[in-house]
Parts: sequence; structure tokens; C-alpha cells
Amino acid sequence: MDGPYRVLIADDHALMRAGLKALINQTKAFVVESEAENGQEAIRLAVDTQPDLILLDISMPLTNGTEAIAAIRRRCPCCHILMVTAHSTDEFVRESLRLGANGYLLKEDSPEELIFAMHTLMADKTYLSPTICSAVVNGYLQNKAPDKKPYTGWESLTRRERETLKLIAEGYRNREIAQYLNLSPKTIEKHRANLMTKLDIHSAPALIAYAIENGVAGN
Repeated sequence: MDGPYRVLIADDHALMRAGLKALINQTKAFVVESEAENGQEAIRLAVDTQPDLILLDISMPLTNGTEAIAAIRRRCPCCHILMVTAHSTDEFVRESLRLGANGYLLKEDSPEELIFAMHTLMADKTYLSPTICSAVVNGYLQNKAPDKKPYTGWESLTRRERETLKLIAEGYRNREIAQYLNLSPKTIEKHRANLMTKLDIHSAPALIAYAIENGVAGN
């Protein structure tokens, strides 16, 4: 594309928005074009400006971040959404990804991690904070019951489909998955389509959420 990626920051704290804006505008790849202090304003600005990337907090007045994800995703299907929040529990992560967020960053993460996450999303990959990845996997291992039944559709997946799901969950694109599994990109596209059909899932972020819930991501 011509010029830097256009960014919308949505956070109810003015100091947080100012800090993010100053950091992002130092890069050549991104520029902050709009800011929102609540969820409703974030939705309106997203629709009006159609940014390339939205940094979205969860705890905001009027409409919270998770509610805003769904509204933005319906109206701005091409926008990339990165959650930037203090909430680290896997329930928030799963819900955000299920609703259509492309990544999840914690406010405790470093500025370098933020820029890396932004580049990751713009490469059409999914990003999860390293802290989140560890917490989700550890939580799964601690809470896994021997008699726990797999999630709906899991048993119907073939070995290759499960391998494909794991790589999708780790942020790889079809071409990269094809190279890793020594298959054609068309075969990976077919596996992805089969996954969505069998699991009744309709987006890559929702596949990530399923993978986390089922203990696939990060294993």
C-alpha cells in the first residue's frame, strides 16, 4: 500500500492514548489518524474512517471493547483489531477472538512488543501476548480433566486438519502452512474450509479461540 497504515486508538484514558500515539507516530509504517474515548465513539470512527488497524481497550464507558468488536467487525470487515488491555484472563481472550479481534496485547507488555504485534496483524497473522500464551496453556494443563469430552466437532477432524488448525492458531498463513506440511496451498485451503464447516466456525480469529479452548494453540 502507499503510505503508512492508518491507526485508530480507542481507550478511555487520555494519557494512554497520548502515549500510544507518540510511540506509533515515531514509526514509518503506522500513523494515528483518529482517537476514541469510549466504545460508541470507536464504532463511529471506525465506520467513518475505515482504518487499517484499531487498538481497542476492553474497559470503556458507554460500550465496552468486546461489544465494540462485534459492531466494528460487521461494518468494517477489512479492519485489523488489536486488543490493548489490562485484562489477562483467558475468558477475555477467547471472547475477544471469538467476536473477531485479530490480536491481544497486554498493557504491561513492552513498546517493542506493541509494534511487533501491529506488524504481525498487518501481515494477516494473529497475535497473542507471550504472557497470554503461557497463561492460557498453563491454565489448560492445570484444569484438564481426564474424562473431559472434546469440543463439538473435534473428533471429526482428520490428523491433517488438526495439524492445520494448530498452525493457523500459531499465526501462520496458508502458504507457510503448505510449506511446513509439504502440501499445496490449495490443499491447505481445503483443510481450512473443512475445519470451519466441521466446527461451525466462520473466521480465522474464531478458529484461534477454538484452538485455545481445546488446548491446541501453544502445544
